[in-house]
Amino acid sequence: MHCVQTAACMPPKHSIGAPRLIRNCFFSSSFPVAMHDALRQHIRKSLTGDFPAHASFQDAVADWPHDQRGVRPEGVPYSGWELVEHIRLAQADLLRYSQNDDYAPDTWPDAYWPDTPNPPSRNAWHTSCETVVADRETLLALLDESNPFEPVPSHDTHTLLRSALIVLDHNAYHTGQLVTVRRLLGCWPPADTA
Repeated sequence: MHCVQTAACMPPKHSIGAPRLIRNCFFSSSFPVAMHDALRQHIRKSLTGDFPAHASFQDAVADWPHDQRGVRPEGVPYSGWELVEHIRLAQADLLRYSQNDDYAPDTWPDAYWPDTPNPPSRNAWHTSCETVVADRETLLALLDESNPFEPVPSHDTHTLLRSALIVLDHNAYHTGQLVTVRRLLGCWPPADTA
């Protein structure tokens, strides 16, 4: 797809102009709506695991045996519970950052990791997993409803696209760790996909 050629999108006469062209074209309102939609769709598929190349968050936590959710495999500094809860806490923080102009960060690292390797209850595991999915959907809805290149309320230059890409990267990294923990515990793949 080609960029809409507007005065704001054109490089100055007799200059290389590529960085300005890219900056002004892709990060302005002249960026075609169809490209916004294609970008949103790609982010949605990446965040929800709708690509067959890797496990989704839901795949990684599906049917995790209750008695192994708090186990740290030998040589690994975290349990499945710690990773799930860390994903939830970090994603919720980034969602607040993307929605609120009075955002204040929590204390790192204490506010972003659970206090113990074990979930406090069977219900806590399910609630945390469901909240990861719900908050992810909230972020995707925000992305669908707005210009992904506009700044978030809490920062002049950070965009909703930046927030979505951070969540995508962070969740993918820790989802991979969840799969590794399950392999080391001998409970991967989940029984219904083996």
